[in-house]
Amino acid sequence: MLTLDIFGFKALWSPYFLLILLALTAAYFLITITFRSKFQDSEPLKGKQAALFLTAMILLYAIKGSPLDLMGHLMFYIHGITMVILVLLIPPLFILSIPQWLWRSILQIKMIKPIFKLFTKPVIALLLFNGFFSFYHIPIIFDQVMQNRFYHGGYSILLFVLSVFMWWSLISPLSEYQPLSGIKKVAYLFANSMLITPACALIIFSDSSLYATYHDPEIWGKVMSLCVGPSIFSNLNLSGPELFSSMSLVDDQRLGGVVMKIIQEVIYAVILSQVFFEWYRKDQEESEREMKKQILNPNLVE
Repeated sequence: MLTLDIFGFKALWSPYFLLILLALTAAYFLITITFRSKFQDSEPLKGKQAALFLTAMILLYAIKGSPLDLMGHLMFYIHGITMVILVLLIPPLFILSIPQWLWRSILQIKMIKPIFKLFTKPVIALLLFNGFFSFYHIPIIFDQVMQNRFYHGGYSILLFVLSVFMWWSLISPLSEYQPLSGIKKVAYLFANSMLITPACALIIFSDSSLYATYHDPEIWGKVMSLCVGPSIFSNLNLSGPELFSSMSLVDDQRLGGVVMKIIQEVIYAVILSQVFFEWYRKDQEESEREMKKQILNPNLVE
């Protein structure tokens, strides 16, 4: 089998993308530390928030700037891992890394506020995210998107934004933007899990390779040319992704569907446990308040 080294340093490590992420990280710390005083009701940046933002940036570089991104064009199961991390793991880290005062400042912008309020409505966010995620994995759509740099980049950004809207109902850090609580969050998570299942099932139970991106040498060549550069790829004389993996296309595809579903379930299980803990804590606090009222005002007890 061939190794990834043949594609060169630039294709493997995406230095320009790294510079963009470093610029975003610098902007984050400048806004939240250096220029914090320019924002109303600002508070010092918490270490946990900074750690979450750095983790999100590291993960983003790992899936879009490291060799994992290139491997996703060679093996579908790698694509499955990076896709789920992009839309189900990084967005909640991003949401929680932004201080409340900065979120409020952003959402006070006239153009952003009505759009954000509309698209973070639970039902709309739920349907849009899962709809576009499933739509992306329809073979003809997937192959077209992968063959166009702007379609691919634009669709990835769209899915990320829709994922932020979807996660907002569950983990919004702002008290005035918390449309769901208790059992409604559990139902919301369950609905998300169910709506994403058909796309994974299509991939897992198919008896043939669905995506020409991985089995059609011509289309694969176009995709790889965009990924590593036409001049580099044309000099390599490669026939297809089978040169880099001993796994059959169908097994690779099935593994991709299984991996996407498992990682999604693990992430949702972690959030579900936090929802139950929060629910239990609030219930206990309410019980304690009622008990104190009865002790201080025994006449209220019938």
